[in-house]
Amino acid sequence: MQFVVCINNTDYSASLEIRKIYQVVPDSQANNHHQIRVIDESGEDYLYPSDYFMALELSEPLQQALATCL
Repeated sequence: MQFVVCINNTDYSASLEIRKIYQVVPDSQANNHHQIRVIDESGEDYLYPSDYFMALELSEPLQQALATCL
């Protein structure tokens, strides 16, 4: 699993919270267009500009803990 932290929510303030951790949904097509697919505040996965996020490197136990609570 991959997680990112939101660093910008311009035009998406209802869907993204700055400094919040989001789970990434793999999407190779999105990567080709400088987008990232994350599970947002609606609980669904949507595409956002990839520069709105920074990748997090997390230990396996922390990834598992986040996966159960996000």
